[in-house]
Amino acid sequence: MSDLPAEDAKLVTLARAARARTRAAEGAAVRDSDGRTYSACTVALDTVALTALQLAVAMALSSGVKGLEAAAVVTESETIDVNVVRHFAGAAIPVVLADPTGEVRNVQNT
Repeated sequence: MSDLPAEDAKLVTLARAARARTRAAEGAAVRDSDGRTYSACTVALDTVALTALQLAVAMALSSGVKGLEAAAVVTESETIDVNVVRHFAGAAIPVVLADPTGEVRNVQNT
């Protein structure tokens, strides 16, 4: 995480905490254009399945945000679906993908 700006490293920390707290497959965090953060974990029920990133963006939207600045996802998976960020925030939003230890795998713009 040391190569990340401090605010993006904070997103990884929040995503790790969300994942660890619930023992979910993924944890995610987003920062809105006002600097507020929202974190969430994967929801996997028989009738509803949401990725951690989808839920974090939904939480931000339900709070009335106008835009996003960055996102982070912590997962064991090598890839993530960033469509929800692309749809809401456009193509220039960095999304950090980190493993469960917080080691950054990559940073992609959506």
